[in-house]
Amino acid sequence: MHQSIRSRGANWLKNANVRPTRQRVALAELLVGDGVDRHVTAESLYASASGQGVSVSLATVYNTLRTFCDAGLLREVTMDGNTSHFDTRTDEHPHYYWESLDTLTDAPKSAIEFARPPDIPDGTSISRVDVVIRLKQPRD
Repeated sequence: MHQSIRSRGANWLKNANVRPTRQRVALAELLVGDGVDRHVTAESLYASASGQGVSVSLATVYNTLRTFCDAGLLREVTMDGNTSHFDTRTDEHPHYYWESLDTLTDAPKSAIEFARPPDIPDGTSISRVDVVIRLKQPRD
């Protein structure tokens, strides 16, 4: 059964028990409406929303992305401690970070293999493993 962009976004929120405000539904449509996984920054999502005529402030975009992360709908990948990218694909998987473009894309899981997890301090557990492979392109 074909799901419309609007219903896919609304269902995404409903399945995570996130209150579907007008702005949240509009941003959800941009994030998952076409069924394609994507990586966004708050600024790139704000630009997409503005380009689509969605009336939303950058602060609301930041707050909405935080709400979506807290609900488990998005995964935040922080680069250099100051730029956050938000991934609609929430399973554990590695990423390529394209330094010159400040862009994050999925890397194949087959690219990474751990012989065993590292030793961790007593009384702790691993919550997840983030692998980011930084790429730079040669200058012309």
